[in-house]
Amino acid sequence: MNREKKVDEAWKDTVSKERDKDIFSDQETPSSSAGEMQLNFINYISSLALQALIFLGEIPNPMDENKTEQNLPQAKFLIDTLILLRDKTKGNLNEEEDNLLSSSIYELQIKYAEKTKEQE
Repeated sequence: MNREKKVDEAWKDTVSKERDKDIFSDQETPSSSAGEMQLNFINYISSLALQALIFLGEIPNPMDENKTEQNLPQAKFLIDTLILLRDKTKGNLNEEEDNLLSSSIYELQIKYAEKTKEQE
């Protein structure tokens, strides 16, 4: 008796399409409360750039009593992360996203170079 088991896996495709539609759609996800940030690529890039500026000592850290301090290895890691995102998303970003990402990387690299030169 050779019985072959057949499993209907079409539901996996449906769930995957619905999940991808929600996560990767161009529409912003509605926020659940006033003042909550929207989940989108622009806010993600802005968040990484802001963290890099904090680690470069350019702006005070709001999580640490607004102290200004430098952590250049962490700043470099965030800049490299933005570069990785730029390289991996090439051709898939709209003009606004691409401009923000490219200009953020450029400005952070300049500031990083200035900070490392100051330390020498």
